[in-house]
Amino acid sequence: MSDAPYTSGSASGQPSGQNSEQAQDNLTRLNKFISETGICSRREADRLIDQGRVKVNGVVAGMGVKVSLADDVRVNNKPLRAKPAPVYLVYNKPIGITCTTDPEIPENIVDAVNYKKSRIFPIGRLDKPSSGLILLTNDGDIVNKILRAGNAHEKEYIVSMDKPITNDFVTYMGAGVPILDTITKPCKVRKIGHNTINIILTQGLNRQIRRMADYLDFSVTSLKRVRIMNIELGELKPGQWRYVTESELALINAMIGDSSSTEEASQLEQPKAARSGPRIKDITTEQAPAANRRTRARSASASHGAANEDAKPKGARKPRSANAGAKPDAKTGAKNGGSRTQATGKGRASSKGSLPQSNRGKR
Repeated sequence: MSDAPYTSGSASGQPSGQNSEQAQDNLTRLNKFISETGICSRREADRLIDQGRVKVNGVVAGMGVKVSLADDVRVNNKPLRAKPAPVYLVYNKPIGITCTTDPEIPENIVDAVNYKKSRIFPIGRLDKPSSGLILLTNDGDIVNKILRAGNAHEKEYIVSMDKPITNDFVTYMGAGVPILDTITKPCKVRKIGHNTINIILTQGLNRQIRRMADYLDFSVTSLKRVRIMNIELGELKPGQWRYVTESELALINAMIGDSSSTEEASQLEQPKAARSGPRIKDITTEQAPAANRRTRARSASASHGAANEDAKPKGARKPRSANAGAKPDAKTGAKNGGSRTQATGKGRASSKGSLPQSNRGKR
């Protein structure tokens, strides 16, 4: 038998004729095929393939191979067990549990759930200091479709702050906040308590709510997710889990029926502000949160270049930059070779310019 790596599509050889497209649809990348049996992750499967420990139809497999159920796939000369039935769990994650499948990390979510029937992993994540609803599954396809930013599936949170909620805070949070070199998408925000809001996002940026609040000089004291799409936390207590019901799963599948499972979804749905660079809302310094007035004033004047130097409010300090002395760009006001954001002095980044036109006038 040849020692050449296996690279074809199936046991019967490459498909031909009018059935070729249908046959190709039934092929799965080898690393995914292996991980779906529950023995390891895709990354670990890649390592096994790279080490020559995987054979397809008796031939050592190469990277990127696609296989079907008709193929004989073996790892360490042992046939793979059958792909397990799909599992979907709803878990109320307590504070302190880390959303990772790494067994070396203490209090990881897999150990916390302690599901023995199949290898499962979380759909998305919640920060360690956050609590509430998170889904776990062994179905990688549904994970991709739910998580892609372009698919815009709702996630609802109850969030408490370190001080009273103001109308301006609700307005700014809902309109979009500059964080992580982009503008957050508009979201639904409403005050439900003296220092508590209900917020519904369709994005999943890293520590998004905490960063948004921090930009507006608020600090999150508690964050609890209560809904993902049509799945609600309900009366599930911290540390408890349940199966997704058949009716809930049917509705999820209907909601993600047209969703993309590729990166294209995230790229196509990026707001214009994200493509062209972040911009600060066109507001007066009196309307901005107190600690951010200087930052916004500096950003507004910088976006108009040196010609508007006289328009700078009194007390607005000139931003420090490693590129001091460089000429500002005529369009953006950013100095040549410099960053398009500037530090506020509190670990936040403020972008130059103004928010999208649709946000203007919301004061």
